[in-house]
Amino acid sequence: TQDPLANHRNQFALPEGVIYLDGNSLGALPHATRTRVQGVVAKEWGDGLIRSWNAANWIDLPRRVGAKIAQLIGAESHEVICADSTSINLFKVLATALRLQASSRDRKVIVSERTNFPTDLYVAQGLVDLLGQGHSLQLVEFDEAAAAIDERTAVVMLTHVNFKTGAMHDTPALTGRAHEAGALMVWDLSHSAGALPVTLNKADADIAVGCGYKYLNGGPGAPAFVFAAGRHLSAMANEPFAQPLAGWLGHRAPFEFDPDYRPAMSIDRFAVGTPSILGLSALEVGVDTVLAAGIDALRAKSIALTELFIRIVEAQCHGVALESPRNVQHRGSQVCFSHPHAYAVMQAMIARGVIGDFRAPDILRFGFAPLYVRYADVWDAAKCLHEVIAGSEWQRDEFHLKAAVT
Repeated sequence: TQDPLANHRNQFALPEGVIYLDGNSLGALPHATRTRVQGVVAKEWGDGLIRSWNAANWIDLPRRVGAKIAQLIGAESHEVICADSTSINLFKVLATALRLQASSRDRKVIVSERTNFPTDLYVAQGLVDLLGQGHSLQLVEFDEAAAAIDERTAVVMLTHVNFKTGAMHDTPALTGRAHEAGALMVWDLSHSAGALPVTLNKADADIAVGCGYKYLNGGPGAPAFVFAAGRHLSAMANEPFAQPLAGWLGHRAPFEFDPDYRPAMSIDRFAVGTPSILGLSALEVGVDTVLAAGIDALRAKSIALTELFIRIVEAQCHGVALESPRNVQHRGSQVCFSHPHAYAVMQAMIARGVIGDFRAPDILRFGFAPLYVRYADVWDAAKCLHEVIAGSEWQRDEFHLKAAVT
C-alpha cells in the first residue's frame, strides 16, 4: 500500500546513505528551518534590531508556539507556553504541584518510577532537599505506579513513554487513580508529543511538560513547553509564588518594572526570563511539520513501522531480546532490544550509516519518526543489525571506545 506520509520526508535535510532512527533523541532538520532562522537573524535581528520584539511579534512567540503544541497534546491554546528546558520546567511544575497540595499536611510523597528519565528524578530529589519540609520521593517499577498511590501521595510524576523501553502509560487511567487518591498528576511528554495522540484535557490532566527537540523537530536544545490545566491556573490566583521561579516575564505587567512580583493570571506565569527567539523560531517550523501531517496519521504509520521492525528483527537477528512492549497499544514510537554488547553493536551500525542509539546497560534503541522514516529503512536497518551481529563486526576494537554521548 502507498504511504500517505511519504512526501513529508522531502521536507527534511537527511544525508544521503543514512538511515536515521534516532528522531526520538534529536529530530531531523526541516529545510524550512534554515530559511526561517536565516530570516530571523538577517532581517528581524539584523535590520529590525530591538524593534522586532513588536514589529516581528517576538514577544508573542512563546504563547504562539505553545498554542500550536496544544493542538498535539489535547490542550486548549491558553494552557500551554514554550519556555526554558524540560528540566527547568519540571522544577517549576513539580514545585507548583507541591504548593497546591500544601494544605494537606500528611501528603508528602512524590511517586515516580525507578526507570524514569534521570533528570526527572534528579529534579525531584533536588526540590525535596531544597524545600526541607519532609517530602520524599518514592520510586516504584513501571507497572507498580497505580498501586503505589495512596493517601500520603501529594504528586505522581511519570513520563508518558519510557525513554529506555518505549513502554507507554495509560494517561487517563493513572490520572484518574491519582485524583481518586487526592493526588495531582505531572506528566512528562518528551517521548510522546509529536509522535502519538495525547489527550491531556480528556484525561483531566493537571500539569505536564515536554521537550521540543525530539519528535517536534525543533533542533538541539530547543525550548521546552509547559501545560497547566485552566482550573489550576485559577487556583493559583491568590498564590503569588505557587510557581517559585518568579521572573520578569512571568509578571502580569513586565514593562511596568514593578519591584514587587505580581504573577500573570495566565499560563504566562510559567515564563521566567527572556525567551530564546532563535530557538523558538526553529521550533515553530518543526511543530508545523507535525501539524501538517496530522497526529493520527503519524501514529498509524508509527504503529506500522514498529510492528514491521520487530517482526523482521526477531526473524533474522539472533542474540537480541525485545525490551519494548509487544502490544502496540502499550508502546510509543520506538523499539528497543537488549544485547550483551549493545554499545559496540550500535557503533558498528552507525559506521554502516544506520543511526540509532545506546542506553546503558544493554539497550539498542531505535526511534521511528513517521514524518521521514520509510518502510524501506525498516528493512535495511534490520538487515544491517543482522549482518553486524552475524558477522561479529561489533567485536572490532574501535566500536568499544566509549564516546561522551551515547
